Amino acid sequence: MHWYEWLAAFVSGASFANFVPHFVHGTSGNAFPTPFAKPPGRGLSSPTVNVLWALFNLMLGYVLLLHSGVSLRPSLPLLCFFAGFAFLGVQLSVGFQKKHTQ
Repeated sequence: MHWYEWLAAFVSGASFANFVPHFVHGTSGNAFPTPFAKPPGRGLSSPTVNVLWALFNLMLGYVLLLHSGVSLRPSLPLLCFFAGFAFLGVQLSVGFQKKHTQ
């Protein structure tokens, strides 16, 4: 595997992880931070913006997954995909814990 396939696997996992909170909040009708809020990542965006941002992340994650060489059988590329998913999931959980305190 080339280095860029490893990077694609990692970013794909991160994109799938970022899809989850935005889609859940958006479809629940809740405002939630996005890069388009003011200030970016801290202000709240509408539920519709969150769903659109989630769908973009889903599409990006899927396209990168197709080009990453990740297969469903246990492998190092699949582990790299899940590492990206886990990494961004943890980062989001830490970052958004403070969203209502600032």
